[in-house]
This record gives sequence, structure tokens and C-alpha cells, in this order.
Amino acid sequence: MKDLIKIIVGNISMTFAYAYLIVPNEIINGGVTSSALLLNALSGYNIAMLANFVTGLLLIICLVFLGKEYFFKSIVSSLSYMLFFNLFYSLNISIDVNIIVVIIISSILIALGYYLCISANASTVGFDVIALILHHKNKKIDIAATIRIINLIVLLLGLLVYGYTSIIKGVAFTLIFSSLLKKMLNRNQKAVMIDIEGQLDKTAKTEK
Repeated sequence: MKDLIKIIVGNISMTFAYAYLIVPNEIINGGVTSSALLLNALSGYNIAMLANFVTGLLLIICLVFLGKEYFFKSIVSSLSYMLFFNLFYSLNISIDVNIIVVIIISSILIALGYYLCISANASTVGFDVIALILHHKNKKIDIAATIRIINLIVLLLGLLVYGYTSIIKGVAFTLIFSSLLKKMLNRNQKAVMIDIEGQLDKTAKTEK
């Protein structure tokens, strides 16, 4: 139950940022939506259909490589994202603030959303699926750094389609967001290690 709450809260945080900050300010962040826009420019297929195709593909990859627990929780994450994004977007609320403030606030909200989902053993059904798979194969591979690299690759490909302004904003967002996510995940990992050490300590004292 605790994990489901974290997934839902995480998606509320992300969708708020996407609906009111990222999309209105045309910040291309290298995620699934950005890749769908790029594929649309290259193929002419419907953007929503392409986004659903990429999401479906990532869900299948999640099931094959990360197992049923990640898969089912990722479905909850995906449904939560669609529900709250459509809700926030339909309210048509305008937030008029400086673009630097927009990038900083959206980076914090989306990093928090990613962190809550990942710490609950779920993906956001974005390219974090690839990062999680690589991390599971080799614990030395950093999740946040991998997400940053994937996003930057999508951004570079986006130069074929988008203007330089959107790409520059996207790069700034990606660097700040991935740095914040890295700090959150590292802090969580340290907390888990301390908790394990504490439990081992208690066990050792009990045995004595």
C-alpha cells in the first residue's frame, strides 16, 4: 500500500510539472513525449499513437527484464500519469513565471516523481526502464546518469526537428533534474544501508 501511495504521489508531482510548466513553455526534455514528436516528424504517424506505442514497448521490456512486480506497479504508474495529466491539462490553468524559475521548479517536481516511483520498485514507463534494467544487470551503472544520457541523445536527435531554444531549455532541465534525482537516490541508498546495518546489529546482540 505504501508503494502504491508513493507511485500515485510521484505521478501527481510529475504531471503537475508537465501540464503547467514543461508543455506550456515548450521544454523538450528527452522523454517519451519528445521521442514521439520526433518520430511523428520522421514518419507522419499520429503523436498520441506513437507515444502509446513507445509506452507499450517499454512496458513489455519492463515485464521481460524487470519481472512482474515492476511490471504491475509500472502499469499503476502509467495509468496514474495519464489520469492526472489529462485532469491537470483540462483545467487550462496558466502559470506565468520566469523561464529559469520554470526549469528549476519542474526539475524538482519531476525528479521527486521519478524518485518516488523508482524507490517503490516501479518505473515511470519512460526511458528510466532502460536505466533500471542496466542498473539491475550491473549495480555500478548509475540510474540518474543513464537517464541523463538517454535524454540528451533524444535531445540531440531533436535538433533535426525542434528549434534551438527548446533544446537549450531541455538540456538545462535534463542536467538539473538528473543531478537532483542522483542525490535523492544516493540518499535513499545510504538510508537503506544504515537500516540493514541496524537490523544486523540487533540480530548480533540478540544472538549474544
